Amino acid sequence: MDTEMTAETDVRFVLDPATLDVHADCEKLRELGPLVRVEMEGVRAWAATRHATVAAVLAHPDLSRDISHWDPSGRATVRDGTAVRRITFDTSMLNAEGEAHRRLRGPLARVFNARRVEELRPWVAMLAAERVDHLATLPPGPVDLREHFAYPIPRDVITELMGIPPAMRPRVNELTDVAAGVGDSPVDVSEARKVLYGLLTEIVEGLRRTPGPGLISALVQEGDLTGKELLDTVELVFIAGHVTTVNLLTNGARALLREPGQLALALSGELSWSAVVEETMRWDSPIAHFPMRYAVRDLEIDGVRVRKGEAVVACFASAGRDPERYGERACRFDAVAAQPGHLSFGHGRHFCLGAPLARLEGEIALARLFAAYPDMRLAAPDAGTRPLGSVLGNSTRTLPVLLGERRD
Repeated sequence: MDTEMTAETDVRFVLDPATLDVHADCEKLRELGPLVRVEMEGVRAWAATRHATVAAVLAHPDLSRDISHWDPSGRATVRDGTAVRRITFDTSMLNAEGEAHRRLRGPLARVFNARRVEELRPWVAMLAAERVDHLATLPPGPVDLREHFAYPIPRDVITELMGIPPAMRPRVNELTDVAAGVGDSPVDVSEARKVLYGLLTEIVEGLRRTPGPGLISALVQEGDLTGKELLDTVELVFIAGHVTTVNLLTNGARALLREPGQLALALSGELSWSAVVEETMRWDSPIAHFPMRYAVRDLEIDGVRVRKGEAVVACFASAGRDPERYGERACRFDAVAAQPGHLSFGHGRHFCLGAPLARLEGEIALARLFAAYPDMRLAAPDAGTRPLGSVLGNSTRTLPVLLGERRD
């Protein structure tokens, strides 16, 4: 049945960055319908809440990421300093379509293809081993696994791949720590990202004068991207290229610590680490909600009319626990059960370029961590329950654990 709803319709749910339970919010969203009018950091949009609806939205030919299709009245509600603004005004491949998307994505696709990523396996394994060794040097007592393990591995991988000059890495890492929300103290993420953007600009200009190894230098030398496109692409790959993997490692470790039976199966080899990674992506998606796609004409999805110029948000965390897709195990972590596939890496023309690398890092890092510390346990029953405080990311700000005896 066609449901007539427009931008003036009352908001039915607020996507709150301060929510204490993303998945409880997602359950309410699914109950409200497949497409729900929401408010996200002051912006009104449709939220796709169910697996089939999210898949349809991500692949729909008449839903574009190009901001020029967004009704000006909606665009005017975007506030400075918000996650929505950072994403929607980005000029990288993230928000490009057609030929522009192919031009911006092409150079990155050559770096992040599955064959080239697989060649990184020994190096990523070495980094994971180094981080495990680092854990052994920490004082006795609770250890924040997010800060000391889940975060440094993806950060160091992307720093090397991007070709950040060694002399600038300490400052870049310091700013990235803040931008990624690592640690338990309140931080000014917006200011940190602004300073980081300036530092990345400096790095780009330095590599323009003196080329070096890595992706940034290659993008500069190819010369296909304009100044802002280049900087936005560098920031996108550098931040998005590792922060979501931090969430993946954190969420995967947390899930296994709460499911010792499945951890035992993984350690024995009866359960593959690949299956653990895929179930983590499905059950506890590193991204909660991701803006925006815009209707280029009036269209209908699941019986709901979306007007030209209206915005649509994809709710990945909600899609991953949709009972219509996953049945009775939808809200239960079960890496042993057959995995029918998930949408947490996206779908269609904007499928995540970094998926092969994230999967590789997840499999290697989790296997190495639990091989070394098979008796690790959560430091307290409520450990790992403080959310990030973001409408985009889905994880915990800290993951305090007791490592136990090292076995390898």
